[in-house]
Amino acid sequence: MPSSASSQEQQERQLSLYQLSKSHLRRLWVEYGILWSGAVIVGLVAVLYAQAIEIGFGVFRSIQHRSPWLPLLLTPAVCAACVWLTRRYFPGSEGSGIPQAIATLHGDTAERGSTLLSLRVLLGKIVLSVVAIAGGMTIGREGPTVQIGAAIMYNLRRLYPAGYEHMERRLILAGAAAGLAAAFNTPLAGIVFAIEELSRSFEQRASGVVITTIIFAGLVALSINGNYTYFGSIAFPGETSGRLILAVIVTAVLMGVAGGLFCWLILNPTRWIPPALVTLRTERPVAFAAVCGFIVAVIGVAAGGATFGSGYEQAHGLLNDGQGLSVFYPFLKFASMIGSYLPGLPGGIFAPSLSIGAGFGNLLHLLFGGTSLPMLVALAMVGYLAAVTQSPITAFVIVMEMVDGHALVISLMATALIASAVSKVFAPPLYETLAERYLKS
Repeated sequence: MPSSASSQEQQERQLSLYQLSKSHLRRLWVEYGILWSGAVIVGLVAVLYAQAIEIGFGVFRSIQHRSPWLPLLLTPAVCAACVWLTRRYFPGSEGSGIPQAIATLHGDTAERGSTLLSLRVLLGKIVLSVVAIAGGMTIGREGPTVQIGAAIMYNLRRLYPAGYEHMERRLILAGAAAGLAAAFNTPLAGIVFAIEELSRSFEQRASGVVITTIIFAGLVALSINGNYTYFGSIAFPGETSGRLILAVIVTAVLMGVAGGLFCWLILNPTRWIPPALVTLRTERPVAFAAVCGFIVAVIGVAAGGATFGSGYEQAHGLLNDGQGLSVFYPFLKFASMIGSYLPGLPGGIFAPSLSIGAGFGNLLHLLFGGTSLPMLVALAMVGYLAAVTQSPITAFVIVMEMVDGHALVISLMATALIASAVSKVFAPPLYETLAERYLKS
């Protein structure tokens, strides 16, 4: 009998240890495993999405090279089709995607998330933005990747047991920040973006969630793409302090005006679009999209194809090879970006903004002829991006990481701060204003 009792006690002890171990593993999975698994998925999807965008634009380039005039038919048709599909099947996937993430964070998370961060919206964002870039529209992938990352992490909430509802906002915040970091390969920018743009009050408890998610998403992107800087490592020769200060001030003010004007035009279309087009936009949005697509195509054909797509090639060429661009390029790209955004098709404004800034930097080189072209391009890029987003720290960190521009830290920071301040004279913050419209709808 003692032996039998001892054996029973041992079995009970082993069962107790098994249950304790199982409970411990489950707790680890809930607290860390779901989050890290989501981060890996965000990084993988961000990389695959970037490759899909490149393939889509490559298809457009091959079509354009074979028939330079075909975009006059293709681009309006694609733009109209994307807007029709967005409004009919994928409402919530329109535009950049960053306002949707902000609106979900600052509103009723469950209600807004179900409409702005659903799996349907995620699918529409990916597919339709790839189709749009394949039609030559002036859009970027970075803003959409923010919404994609937020949507992936938000939908992982289903894996959490009851009592973890507080994780929803942290998942959205972490997914959005990880999406931006993976898109640009700029982990610091992802963290700053979460603090400055996405979260009005960055909780200390959420910081670990964001940072670990960015790390895992970044590691996935790094393992696939390798260790790279978005625009390559740029050499910035030393400049005399007086000339550099003047270049910073002039560039910042001009970019602040240009970026502020862009925000005003996007936020107040009824105040400058002809009344007939305002009516068309309201009553027949697909037809309006076709008109905008045709305008984008005409601009692109007139620019020899330079304004189609995100503009990465043009910015990269200026920074690395000093490839010349027309003095009209930034103005044409600006108009093309307006025409691509107004219809409401899925697509971001980060990369086109950097390209426009690069074009203005090239233009400023005519004024500051003895100053380094890459330096002026980098300053104009950070200035224009800061003016459009009115998030100067995010813009500064993004550009610094993209060009490995540590030698220009102070100059980039000053340009971003001044340009953002000037932009505020013309318009309120773009993303926050658009997010408020989602909250009111």
